[in-house]
Amino acid sequence: MRESLTPGVWGVVATPFQGSALDVDTDSLAGLVGYYESIGATGLTVLGVFGEAAALTPAERTLVLEVAVEETRLPLVAGVTSLFTGTAVEEIHAIQAATGDRLAAVMVQANSANPGVVSAHLNAIHRATGAKMVLQDYPLASGVSISTEALISVVRACSFVTGVKAEAPPTSVAISQLTDALEVSVFGGLGGQGLLDELLAGAAGAMTGFSYPEALIACVRAWQRHGYDAARDALLPYLPLINFEQQAKIALSIRKECLRQRGLIADAGVRAPGAAFPDVLRTGLRTHLAEAAAALGPNPAAAHVTAGRF
Repeated sequence: MRESLTPGVWGVVATPFQGSALDVDTDSLAGLVGYYESIGATGLTVLGVFGEAAALTPAERTLVLEVAVEETRLPLVAGVTSLFTGTAVEEIHAIQAATGDRLAAVMVQANSANPGVVSAHLNAIHRATGAKMVLQDYPLASGVSISTEALISVVRACSFVTGVKAEAPPTSVAISQLTDALEVSVFGGLGGQGLLDELLAGAAGAMTGFSYPEALIACVRAWQRHGYDAARDALLPYLPLINFEQQAKIALSIRKECLRQRGLIADAGVRAPGAAFPDVLRTGLRTHLAEAAAALGPNPAAAHVTAGRF
């Protein structure tokens, strides 16, 4: 049986910024990754699309990785921004240097609709780096649409692929087909909007971000232990906030403002081309955050982060 990424919730980590120059805020980042560990995340996904990796310099990407390594003991999946083989290899070498044996896999996006092209791309990367990979299908970010059948062909041809992140709607359909055909873990994303249906379709968990990651962890654990009814009950109180956060074009700024309101980061700034949080949504944000906080109840870990850092 081929190696497969551990099931559970791999939290996609936002990159906090500070000041008018939007420098990387390492204090907030340290608190955020430490919080993920304190609430029982399976691992961390850093330098993803919602980590604004494409807007970071190479030195900043290394800094983000170093903070995650220093502040937690969690395994890491690190995103690769480039769709071109040569620059992807350079990115991965830098990732490997910063993370060492903490790196569970790199996350590489499908760079073509042609499975032969994608397989050649991944194989060339593996020959140059030896890295294990999560294959990400996220056409909204990559601009590449690839069929589920082609993804299956790629994973079968690349034994070093240990997981698939399926983010091309309808995700539950794709995940059902992927899990029926493959032995590796398949994860949903997109902020957890389809998590219940993705679990029913065979997903191993979630690889995504949400301002209340506790809810995603509770849902997946309930699914693993007790099945659908328990998972639904765990996630249901948070669905209004999940839906609110995933609004097109402003999802990143909403999530960062939610994290700021929770005290998990100090500033909600996003880098271009991300849009700033629309202040007209503030009443809705406060309403949904209050509902989520009431559902969560007392949370000493969050209180510690808020009091200790900000």
